Amino acid sequence: MNAEGPPGPAAAESAALGAEQLRVLRRVGREWGRVMAAPEVWRRALPVDPDLGRFPPVAQLRSAGSGRMVRVSALGPRAARDEDGTEGAPTGAAVRIRRVLLGVPLKSSAVVTERMRKLLALPVLSADALSSVAYGPEAMLAVLVLAGTAGLAYSLPVAGAIVFLMFAVGLSYRQTIRAYPHGGGSYIVASDNLGRTPGLVAAAGLMTDYILTVAVSIASGIAAITSALPSLAPATVPLGVGAILLLLAGNLRGVRQAGTLFAAPTYAFVAAMFALIGFGLADAAGRGFEPRPAALPAVTETVGLLLIMRAFSSGATAMTGIEAISNAVPAFKPVEWRNARTTLTWMVGLLIVMFTGIVVLIHLAQVVPGAQETTLSQLARLSFGTGWGYVFVQAATAAVLLLAANTAYNDFPRVLSLLARDGYAPRVFLRLGDRLAHSNGILLLSLAAALVFVAFDGLTGALIPLYAVGVFLAFTLSQAGMVVHWWRLRDRHWRKSLFFNATGGLLSAVVFITAGISKFTSGAWVAIVAVALFLVVTTRIRRHYEAAREALRLHPHLIELPAHSPEGPSASPERRLPEVAGGRTATAAGNGEDEELPEEIQHLSVVALATLDLAAMRTLAYAASLQQPVLALHISLTEEEARRFRDYWTLWGDHLPLEIVVSPYRAVVAPLVHCIEGLHRQHPGLTLTVILPEIVTSRRSHQFLHSRTASRLRRALRPLPKIVITTVPFHL
Repeated sequence: MNAEGPPGPAAAESAALGAEQLRVLRRVGREWGRVMAAPEVWRRALPVDPDLGRFPPVAQLRSAGSGRMVRVSALGPRAARDEDGTEGAPTGAAVRIRRVLLGVPLKSSAVVTERMRKLLALPVLSADALSSVAYGPEAMLAVLVLAGTAGLAYSLPVAGAIVFLMFAVGLSYRQTIRAYPHGGGSYIVASDNLGRTPGLVAAAGLMTDYILTVAVSIASGIAAITSALPSLAPATVPLGVGAILLLLAGNLRGVRQAGTLFAAPTYAFVAAMFALIGFGLADAAGRGFEPRPAALPAVTETVGLLLIMRAFSSGATAMTGIEAISNAVPAFKPVEWRNARTTLTWMVGLLIVMFTGIVVLIHLAQVVPGAQETTLSQLARLSFGTGWGYVFVQAATAAVLLLAANTAYNDFPRVLSLLARDGYAPRVFLRLGDRLAHSNGILLLSLAAALVFVAFDGLTGALIPLYAVGVFLAFTLSQAGMVVHWWRLRDRHWRKSLFFNATGGLLSAVVFITAGISKFTSGAWVAIVAVALFLVVTTRIRRHYEAAREALRLHPHLIELPAHSPEGPSASPERRLPEVAGGRTATAAGNGEDEELPEEIQHLSVVALATLDLAAMRTLAYAASLQQPVLALHISLTEEEARRFRDYWTLWGDHLPLEIVVSPYRAVVAPLVHCIEGLHRQHPGLTLTVILPEIVTSRRSHQFLHSRTASRLRRALRPLPKIVITTVPFHL
């Protein structure tokens, strides 16, 4: 079962109505009162009990085992379950294959936030940043070696500048954590403090970064494998695509970065790097720390400012993923912000030590990047030969790089869902899939990363020029936003915080500009064009949603009313029911679909509403005009939203029965299906007609911007007899 934003055109949570809309709503209610039977007549006509119960609050849930998925009991009496634990599960070869690959759909499930202690959060959230030492130093040297010995002489000074950048940006993100204790990613910080356009630019940089994180990490991981097993080198592209497909399948199954399973590779990599650095320094000490003699490739460039700038921006990619901890502050155990800052300090410290150690070893060993073997592999061979130590280093490197690629599968769909919430991306990216993951965002990330990986033949060196642009564009805007934040707030220690953020932002801007200029022809133009296209697409999507919202506003001269019946405006819906006893229709015997005459069919219209707009009023008018019992159903995501919708309904006149169910799990379609199943179980002989508003756009290309709730409801409810799904179109 899929869960998504509310049915119809509304956003993830129904928006509050303004004063003008409230006045129109009251006027619409008065007009309805002239043509409708009294509200109590419609309530008495209901053939079911509309009180379906409540979902348990998140605080009462406990995760099962080591996972983060927990079962949530269905509303009302439990339905009969089949052998795999799902209710009314469809069968068929396609469904069985899907379940083998992705697992059984988690009906009646919720995601519970897993609180992490620092020792667990460090490897889980730092995998991307720490693993970058596997390719950052090599990317820097790949540029400097073009100038031969003269170029390599600048390796230590350039590395020193990168280390200073790491320190400054780490300090600046400590201030971000203090200012945004509930999580402060670049998109949120830039939007809050600089405006929507800078926020979109930051989001574009972030999403480019996440796509390239997958491509670069996979490329580096495959390079670690082919360095140890050169015979696999011709299969680099198929191996990389296969790894992306494995990540896709794992994340569609709901795999999360939590637990010792995901912590082990990062700790193993840290241990491998410290062992490598320790053995390498001990070996160098034996020869008085004199660099080894080495044969360098032919000189192709002269040392100049442009070469050093390119080397600096390439090596700075070792900082990717440094903002992950500031995004995930709520995932820490209390005190969240303090634990997050401590973990960030540990991460930056480890990153600086490992980066510095690897660069020093490369300088002492005089190894240079090669097409057939990575510098890390060369260092490991010099220290450990081809024994178990070498295998351990290569295996740990490949594992942590694959894990680093997986971090993007958490962050990319999250940023995309934030954009969809704000109307800058299709609302389909708000939807949770069968396994409670943002399936559409995961699919988009996998497709984009695979295309980039294949286009650049899986070569890390070819991908690096694209990488720095997006990373440091997001860093720059985030830190600039923090400068504005402290300038406006001016609380205790604001000057110190502003200084740290200003320094980090300035240095990040220097790297961004350097990468954009020095690597423009090497591939950086691709990232810059991608950011520009992102801005165009997102602003056009936002413009469409704003036009749709304006078209859906209630207007005094466009009041949707039920049609008059032949008996007059006061005709009772009870006239249509075969028998009413005690306010409820007598239950028909059996639950088969054996009615052969119109009068044998008992009806209940269930109108699913997200908000009270023009499309909703048209849908209610259609349902009431059928002169059959009607139950309006609203799924609220919060208690506050439920109270607000109830107030609006009362202001409208409470003309039809309303049931509000609060779903605290950020899901709507799944609770809606539960409600309909609960009504069906109360009265199996009843024909339930679920009526939904449907947006129909003038351009076919715009249709995918609106939800397909009806089709998903049909698939979910197909196993149950006597349920009809229909839509009332609203043309934009």
